[in-house]
Amino acid sequence: MTISSTPEGVCVKPRHLHFDVSEDLKTLWHGDDAFRTAFFNALSLQFPDGEQQFINAVRLYRDKIQDPKLKGEIRGFIGQEALHSREHKAYNEALKARGYDIEGLDRRFQKHMEWVGKLPPSRQLAGTCGAEHYTAVLANAILRHPEWLEGATPTMTRLWQWHAIEETEHKSVAFDVYRECVGDENLRRIVFLFVTWNFFRYTFLNTCSLLKTDGKLWSLRTWMGGLNFLWGKPGILRQCLPEFLAYLRKGFHPWQQDNRELLEKNLRQFDVGDPA
Repeated sequence: MTISSTPEGVCVKPRHLHFDVSEDLKTLWHGDDAFRTAFFNALSLQFPDGEQQFINAVRLYRDKIQDPKLKGEIRGFIGQEALHSREHKAYNEALKARGYDIEGLDRRFQKHMEWVGKLPPSRQLAGTCGAEHYTAVLANAILRHPEWLEGATPTMTRLWQWHAIEETEHKSVAFDVYRECVGDENLRRIVFLFVTWNFFRYTFLNTCSLLKTDGKLWSLRTWMGGLNFLWGKPGILRQCLPEFLAYLRKGFHPWQQDNRELLEKNLRQFDVGDPA
């Protein structure tokens, strides 16, 4: 019996790419805009430890999966997330060049991740599914709206597109493992509420910390532009909100948002060839 729900034509395998962003991150790389740069940088700060926790949570159930297709996708998921963690760790190290207190920000998030790592396996996996939903929805939005990265440097644009492509490819892997090994719909939805709180909390705190270093924390103009970017026009979070909330529906599954054509289009434009 096939448990994997990854559609035909979608390949969950890592691409061994490297992005030298050291020079880009010495600048306000997103169109010389302090808020947009800080927002994307704030997201990156959560990825190295967050994606390692995703790997750990799935590994706790890997041996219980018999479906060969899903077992292969778990290997691909782990490979993709490990490379994302590596590239965003280098990304975050490069942020130190601008004088950001990255070590302090890391300690704050690592403390939270240590707490998550002590939860029962079912809750860790439910948390992974919830967090993967956020990354999948944001990934879809980045691929669908390339104008949201308009003005970004070419290397940074390519890094975020690569991450978005692979998050889309493996968006159902942890979910399928959860559905097979845990299957508790109430737990899935309750844990998602906690994931939501922490996702927005750490993104907001990190954005504020980065803006403070830039001397823009109390800039009304910076915040007005930022709020417009997130909730006004284009309103990237506002546009994503219906998809975020879809996770709370009974019977939800990530591939109910079937964006294979968008994925294929971006793969052609990205021109990375076949995954290794």
